[in-house]
Amino acid sequence: MNSSVLIIIWIVSFVLVTVAVTGFSRRVGWSAPIVLVAVGAIVSFIPGVPQVVIDPDLILYGLLPPLLFAAAIRTSFVDVRARGDSILALSVGLVLFTVVVVGFFTWLIVPAITLATGFAFAAVVAPTDAVAITSIAGRLRLPRRLVTILEGESLFNDATALVALAAAITAIVGTLNPWAVVGDFVLAVVVGTAFGFAVGYGLTAIRKVLHAPVLDTSLSLVTPFIAFIPAQLLHGSGVLSVVIAGLLVGQSAPVVQSARARIAETLNWRTIRFLLENSVFLFIGLNLAGILGGVTASGLGIWQTILICLGTLLVLVVARFTWISIITLIFRHGSPRLRERAWGWGNTVAIGFAGLRGVVTLAAVFLLPPVPQRPFLQFLAFVVVVGTLLQGLALPWIVRWLGLPAPNGDQELVEAQMLMAEAKAAGVVQLDLEISEADSEAVVERLRADAALLGESLSDPAPGDSEPVQAAFGRLRLAMIVAERQAVLSARVAGRYQEPAVRAILAAIDAEEIAIRTLSPKSSEES
Repeated sequence: MNSSVLIIIWIVSFVLVTVAVTGFSRRVGWSAPIVLVAVGAIVSFIPGVPQVVIDPDLILYGLLPPLLFAAAIRTSFVDVRARGDSILALSVGLVLFTVVVVGFFTWLIVPAITLATGFAFAAVVAPTDAVAITSIAGRLRLPRRLVTILEGESLFNDATALVALAAAITAIVGTLNPWAVVGDFVLAVVVGTAFGFAVGYGLTAIRKVLHAPVLDTSLSLVTPFIAFIPAQLLHGSGVLSVVIAGLLVGQSAPVVQSARARIAETLNWRTIRFLLENSVFLFIGLNLAGILGGVTASGLGIWQTILICLGTLLVLVVARFTWISIITLIFRHGSPRLRERAWGWGNTVAIGFAGLRGVVTLAAVFLLPPVPQRPFLQFLAFVVVVGTLLQGLALPWIVRWLGLPAPNGDQELVEAQMLMAEAKAAGVVQLDLEISEADSEAVVERLRADAALLGESLSDPAPGDSEPVQAAFGRLRLAMIVAERQAVLSARVAGRYQEPAVRAILAAIDAEEIAIRTLSPKSSEES
C-alpha cells in the first residue's frame, strides 16, 4: 500500500473518530473539546500510530483562516461595532498585559531562558481560542452581550499576539527597536484592516452579479485564504483581514445573495466548521506523545515541572482577572458614555473564567527559534491549552452560581414573529402595487390571508390556555409537511417523476419547514 493511500486512510479515520467522539460527547453531556483532546492523547501512545508533528505554517495558513472566517460570518457586525471598546480592551490591552506579566514570570521560573524568550512564550499563550469560546458560549446560553464580547475578543486577539510574538522573536535573534515594534503593529493593523475591507466589499460586489449557488459557495470557500495570504505577504495581519472580511460577508449576505445561495453556503460552512473545530482538538491531543519526547532533555525534575505548569496556569488566570477587573472599574466609574456600557461584576467573573486557549497557541509555540528549553516550552504550551480547557468545565457551574440571565427564548421568539409580521405587512403593500386586473382573485386572497395570519395572531392572542394561533398553524402545517414529503418520496420510489423535479419539491418543502420551525414555539430543531 503506497503512502498516498495511507494518507487517505488516516484522513478518513481522523474524520470518523472526530464525528463519533463528538456525537457521543454531546449525547452524554460531556465537553467535546476535552474528550477529543483526551482521546487524541491516548491514541498518540498506541504503537503503530504515526507521530504527529505540527507544521506551524500549515496551521496558520491552512487551518486558521477558515476557522476564523467560519466564526466571523456567524458573528453580528453590528454587535461587534457596538461593543468595540470592550472588545478592543481585551483583544489588545489584555494580550499586551498578559505578555508582560507572564513573560516576566516565565523568565523567572524556567531555568536558562532569556527575558525575550519569556515574552515570546507569553505571546504564544496570550490569545484565547475562537473555537473553544464559540463552543462554550453556544452550550451555556450566556447573555448575548457577554457572548459578543468573548467572541469578539477571541477573533481579534490573535492579531495582537502574533505581532507581539514576532517582536519577541526579533529580540531573541537580534536587537529589538521599540519604534520598529510600534511601526510593525501599526502596519499590521492598517494593512490587515484595509485588505479585509477590500476583500469583503469585493466579494459583495461579485455576489451581486453571481447568482449560481455553486459558484457563489465555491468563491466563499476560498475567501479566507484570499484575505489571509496576501495580507500576510504585505506585512499586514492576515487574522485581522480574515475577520473583517468574514464580518462584512456575513452582514451583506441577506442583501446580495439569493436564498438558494445562502442556504447552500450556510450548510457547507456549517459542515466545514464542525469538522475543523472538533478535529482541531483531536489534533491537539495527538501531539502529546511527540511533545513529551523532548521534555526529558530539559533536565527538570518532575516536581519542578509540575510547579512550573501550575504556576504558569495560575499567573495566566490572575493576569486575566486583574486586567478585566481594571477594565470593569474604568467602565463603571469613567465617563458617562463608558458608564452606559459598563458590565456587572458577575460578567467580570464569567469573562475571567472564559480564557480558553487552543490550536493557535500550540501552533505559535513551534514558531519559536532554537532557544534553551524550547521542547519544554512546547510542552508547557500544551499544558496551558489543556489546563484552560479543563478550566472551562467549571463555567456552567459558575454561570449558575452567578445567576447570569440566559437569553430569553420566549422574548426572542416573539420578536422574531413581530419582525416577520412587519415583513409580511410590507409584502402586502407591495402586493397592492403589483396586482392587475389579469391576476386571479383567488391567488390574491390566498396571499393576503397568509400574510395576515401572523399579524392577527399577535394582535389578538388566544384566550386562556388555548393554543396560540401561530403555534396551531405551525403544528398542523408541520404535520402536513411530513405527509407531503412522504408523498414525494413515494412518487420517487414509484418512478413517476424525474429526479430534478423530486429534488426541487423536496428543497421547497425543507425551506418552508425551516421557516415554520423558526417562528413556532417548542418546534425548533437542535442545531
